[in-house]
Amino acid sequence: MLPVSAWQRSPWGLRLCLLCSLCLGSPSPSTDPEKRAGSQGLRFRLAGFPRKPYEGRVEIQRAGEWGTICDDDFTLQAAHVLCRELGFTEATGWTHSAKYGPGTGRIWLDNLGCTGTEQSVTECASRGWGNSDCTHDEDAGVICKDQRLPGFKDSNVIEARVRLKGGAHPGEGRVEVLKAGTWGTVCDRKWDLQAASVVCRELGFGSAREALSGARMGQGMGAIHLSEVRCSGQEPSLWKCPHKNITADDCSHSRDAAVRCNLPYIGVEAKIRLSGGRSRHEGRVEVQVGGPGSLRWGLICGDDWGTLEAMVACRQLGLGYANHGLQETWYWDSGNITEVVMSGVRCTGTELSLDQCTHHGTHITCKRTETRFTAGVICSETASDLLLHSALVQETAYIEDRPLHMLYCAAEENCLASSARSANWPYGHRRLLRFSSQIHNLGRADFRPKAGRHSWVWHECHGHYHSMDIFTHYDILTLNGTKVAEGHKASFCLEDTECQEDVSKRYECANFGEQGITVGCWDLYRHDIDCQWIDITDVKPGNYILQVVINPNFEVAESDFTNNAMKCNCKYDGHRIWVHNCHIGDAFSEEANRRFERYPGQTSNQII
Repeated sequence: MLPVSAWQRSPWGLRLCLLCSLCLGSPSPSTDPEKRAGSQGLRFRLAGFPRKPYEGRVEIQRAGEWGTICDDDFTLQAAHVLCRELGFTEATGWTHSAKYGPGTGRIWLDNLGCTGTEQSVTECASRGWGNSDCTHDEDAGVICKDQRLPGFKDSNVIEARVRLKGGAHPGEGRVEVLKAGTWGTVCDRKWDLQAASVVCRELGFGSAREALSGARMGQGMGAIHLSEVRCSGQEPSLWKCPHKNITADDCSHSRDAAVRCNLPYIGVEAKIRLSGGRSRHEGRVEVQVGGPGSLRWGLICGDDWGTLEAMVACRQLGLGYANHGLQETWYWDSGNITEVVMSGVRCTGTELSLDQCTHHGTHITCKRTETRFTAGVICSETASDLLLHSALVQETAYIEDRPLHMLYCAAEENCLASSARSANWPYGHRRLLRFSSQIHNLGRADFRPKAGRHSWVWHECHGHYHSMDIFTHYDILTLNGTKVAEGHKASFCLEDTECQEDVSKRYECANFGEQGITVGCWDLYRHDIDCQWIDITDVKPGNYILQVVINPNFEVAESDFTNNAMKCNCKYDGHRIWVHNCHIGDAFSEEANRRFERYPGQTSNQII
């Protein structure tokens, strides 16, 4: 059996290890490069996945034992102190609710209170070392400024947190490797079972079952880091195998390599089933609860049941992704099961089973108790995967002072800040931060709006139907996350603006056409069209964060939600704006934050 430490390199591996009865003890913390000794013999490091070298879950070594910090009362000021302990100049943000994954071991600090000027975290107020009432689902993280303190020796560079993307099941997906802080794919030239086994073992999954070529798990985007990888099968990392560094002309993403790994049997699929559906991929969700001698099947309350919960159910069933999470299932009445045995289910979408999601425990609370209002799913082996072209946002951002007499249509569609309602129309202007938005579908299924054509909304001003009420959020945030301005481009029409060479367009907004984004295509909203902006008329000069979140309410299922958000640093001096360091993966919409916030009495897997 593999050493337990191998499991933590993948979130799937960690979850499987926690479930698998064969695992010995708890997995050790991340094997990131350790920091130099801090104050009073403490050591600090960043851990977790996915992350960049200057962000992650904060871990502290004290008395030879690594542990974490609880997010209760955590602030940006505490993040500043910790980033300096880690060798960075300051913090640009912080995270809660174990965004980088739950840690292990002790929770060293709770209710940490810092002013931000302390030389060491030991000078901050807290409940005392090791005194905490938190779980690791509340582990705090920091996002540091990517600028090192002079003389700090450790480079904090992560060597290649191989990862899998685009797979419908745990232990499968497109192989991506990290190089110089950038994720890229692997060309399938000479890709074989030995190389695939190195990847699987590095992720903690054991040996490989299949080595897949021809972008079987979807095409990646950006760099292709490796080609002609030749492994014996015994190497500890894919980077240790002989390989060829390639140029852009050597390979294309149509040849991205993928793997299917062998996973231990953990039996989670035996505790869930579907009933009443037209096929084995759909139906009302039934779960098994109770202890030995009192096991029984029951239903799940449909309250708040959505795409993320449905994704976990489909994964537990071994049926891939969720096309839909349904709160009413009267048309799937199977008759003999009527008891609701689970309620208040809230999932992040990455869990292996519904038992790992938060829920009400044995105390069932359901607003609508009839059987018709219980949870159901429609599963699929494929899903879309949207990704924003972050570099284009950075390249096209600029300020325009637009006269009010040219904004009547935009005002009608609620694309301006609320203060515009009291403006002296048609005189004066609004200051707009404009940028282009190019959204690619890298998945294995077309991205289609959740609502049917009958409910699309006609926009007279712009002359087309909008198929989604909420598709993208544009926000300006302070460095501590407070929203100071937002774009109101809530509803969109979806179409294929351009596609890869071997892909044909399928969707267009004109003439009440079908809407969506085809696999291998992208939808482009140019910087010079109405509502492709944030109204910053009321924003004061200062340093801010530009945040863009695609599909923020998870209305449409995707294979990967971690790449749906983008953040940029921006500096505004009252006349000009500088947008820089745009990157994917560490922004959350208000809806996402609301869903992940813990409510009173909630524990890691139930509400007391």
